[in-house]
Amino acid sequence: MSAATSPSEPPQPAAMHGVAELAFASDRRGDTRLAHLYQQAPLRVLFPTSDGCGLTQAVLLTTSGGLVGGDRLDVRVSAGDGAAALVTPQAAEKVYRSTGADCRIAVRLAAGAGSWLEWLPQETILFDSARLDRTTIIEAAEGARVLAGEMLVFGRRARGETLLRGRLREAWRVYRAGRLVWADALRAEGALAAVLAGPACLAGAAAAATAIYAGDAAGDALVLARDLTASIGIGEMTAAATVVAGLLVVRWLAQDARLLRCAFGRFWAAMRAALGGWPAVLPRVWSV
Repeated sequence: MSAATSPSEPPQPAAMHGVAELAFASDRRGDTRLAHLYQQAPLRVLFPTSDGCGLTQAVLLTTSGGLVGGDRLDVRVSAGDGAAALVTPQAAEKVYRSTGADCRIAVRLAAGAGSWLEWLPQETILFDSARLDRTTIIEAAEGARVLAGEMLVFGRRARGETLLRGRLREAWRVYRAGRLVWADALRAEGALAAVLAGPACLAGAAAAATAIYAGDAAGDALVLARDLTASIGIGEMTAAATVVAGLLVVRWLAQDARLLRCAFGRFWAAMRAALGGWPAVLPRVWSV
C-alpha cells in the first residue's frame, strides 16, 4: 500500500512577539539608574559602558536578525522625573517579505518632569513585499525634553533590490502634559513603488527620516534646525523643519540611504549638544 503526497509550501515559522520594557529613575545624587527591566525574545537589552555620550544608555538587539509577517515588537521606555537616558537599536532593523500578515512595531516613550530622553533610531529597511505597521507614541510631562526619530529605507538599491509592493503605515502621536499636540501617519499599500514615487508623496526617495523634539522651548530651536539641515545636507537630499503646537518636526528625503544616515547622525549630534548640553557624539554602536 502506498500513499501519495501533494507538494505544498514549507511551513511558516511561528510569529514572534518581542517585548522590551525599560524604566529609568534619578537617584538622590542626581544620577540616572535602571529602575525596571523586562525583556522577551527576540528583543534583548544591553547596557554598554559610557562611550562619551554623557548619559545612561540602553541598546536594543533583535536576536532574530529581522522581522517577517505576523511578528510584533513592543518597546516601552520611561524616564522618571530628572532622569536622563538614551535608547538606540544595535543595528538596522530588516523587515522581510510577508505573504499577508503585517509586522507590527509599537514604541511608547514616557518622559517625566525635568527628564531628558533620546530615542535614536537606526534604519528600518523594507524588503520587497514587506508589510510594516509602526506606531510611536510620546508622552512628555511639563519640563520634559524628548528627542526622537525614525529612518525608513525603501529596498536595498545598492544591491539592485527595489521595493515594488507591500504595505507601510508609519504613525506618530505626541502628548505634552497629557494633551495631544501632534498626530501624523503615512499609509501606503499595494504598488508601493508607484505610490512613493508620486511628487505628492515621497518623490521617489530611496530613504526618509523624521526627527522630533518635544520641550518647553522647542520653537526656539527652529532656526538652529533649519541652519543644520542646510549646512549638512549631502548629495540629492531634501530637508525641512517646522514647529507644530510647540513641537519641532524635521524631515528628510534622500536618493542615497547611506548619505541620509550620515546627515541624520550629524544633525542629531549637533542637536543633542545644543538642546541638552550633552557631548556632540553618537553612541558607538550607532556609528559603526
